[in-house]
Amino acid sequence: MNATFEILTGRTEEHLARHSGFNILIHKDVVAPLSILQQEAQKAGFEPMIVSGFRSHQKQLDIWNAKVRGERAVLDDDGVPLNIRTLSEEDLALAIMRWSALPGASRHHWGTDFDIVDRAALPSPDYQIQLVPEEVEEGGIFAPFYDWLEDFLSAGSTPGFFWPYKTDRKGVAPERWHLSFAPIANRLQSAYDFEIFWRNIEESNLLLKQAVKLSAHELYHRFFLNITPSVS
Repeated sequence: MNATFEILTGRTEEHLARHSGFNILIHKDVVAPLSILQQEAQKAGFEPMIVSGFRSHQKQLDIWNAKVRGERAVLDDDGVPLNIRTLSEEDLALAIMRWSALPGASRHHWGTDFDIVDRAALPSPDYQIQLVPEEVEEGGIFAPFYDWLEDFLSAGSTPGFFWPYKTDRKGVAPERWHLSFAPIANRLQSAYDFEIFWRNIEESNLLLKQAVKLSAHELYHRFFLNITPSVS
């Protein structure tokens, strides 16, 4: 399947299939390895739940614009809400991109990436999952699951999955919950050049567009290309 502009920027679902075990849309070629991962986690006593799989351009745009308007929290490096009224437009765009991708430039558009947690670790049925460091670091409710997951993936039983934001490279903040399927995601990232990045900005109805365009080269290299490499 060709990596078209529409696939790369989340404007189509033609490359996706529904994963019945998680009831989410995912890239067609990720269904089988994800099923193996789910089964092995269940054998180990966990109840894996994907809280975000494929995310459309429109969904990412809604998240972005809500953060610009102050309707959703914009977090600092420690996951603490910022006072966005004190930030310039350029600094606000940078702050948003520490935790939320630019619409049309999210790995979630590809169906290769997903945010996964352990449902069994939830302290109550009405607990609101935040996906912040305190939930996933040592002592956090999801830490045992991620500790197991690191050991399992390191053993190579289900090749291909990796953490694109495993370490802080001063782009996207570390996200222990975010997994990616390298065989497909790496190909799509390679096809996503700056020309596509710029065209996507031009064709998106995003707030802060002018500030984003002024910093486009920095944003492309610092937040889109700048990931923790997958291990072959």
